[in-house]
Amino acid sequence: MSVENCEKDSVSNSDGEGEEVIQQGSPHDDKDQDYIIHLENQLSQTEEERQKAKEEADNSMNKLRYLMADFDNYRKRMERQVESKINQGKAELILKFVSIHDDLSRAVETAKQGKSEQVVIEGLEGILRNVETLFDAEGVKEIETTGTPFDPNIHDAISFKFDDTVPENTVIAEIRKGYMISDKVLRPSLVEISKKIVKNSVNESNRTKGD
Repeated sequence: MSVENCEKDSVSNSDGEGEEVIQQGSPHDDKDQDYIIHLENQLSQTEEERQKAKEEADNSMNKLRYLMADFDNYRKRMERQVESKINQGKAELILKFVSIHDDLSRAVETAKQGKSEQVVIEGLEGILRNVETLFDAEGVKEIETTGTPFDPNIHDAISFKFDDTVPENTVIAEIRKGYMISDKVLRPSLVEISKKIVKNSVNESNRTKGD
């Protein structure tokens, strides 16, 4: 065999062995690739599950926040209702004492005018002071009347009088005291207000001509 033929055989053998190595490595590469794909699928599935769990947790937290907000609003609403009922009940009770205060005030004046015994007058005045002390403790205040502008929110005008010495609709007399509690009207004042004297221009003109 010539040297050239030997070299060809060597090349042929070398190529064959190389192809055999490549062919033997191919199944392993396929398995590795399949395993990688499997891992990627698992990771993708795990990420989806994680994202889904996060969304469910977020939804649960949002629902919890809404429930807490609703409960807080309900609690505040109930507190306002309870406070309103308490204030209403207190106002109704104090209004009864206002009537008692009126009666006591009249009784004191009557006793003084009738020249009752001093001990009787002092007793009535003592009770009257106790009622007024209660008013002070509960924040009850008298409504200002005489000399102030008429305010329909706190005054009830039951009469009027022509008077040019004061601005029109000025309270010129108090018929019955009014009271407020916590900036709310407990009982409006009954008052008399001023009205301007309207002069009849025709009569004035005739009177002037007659003179």
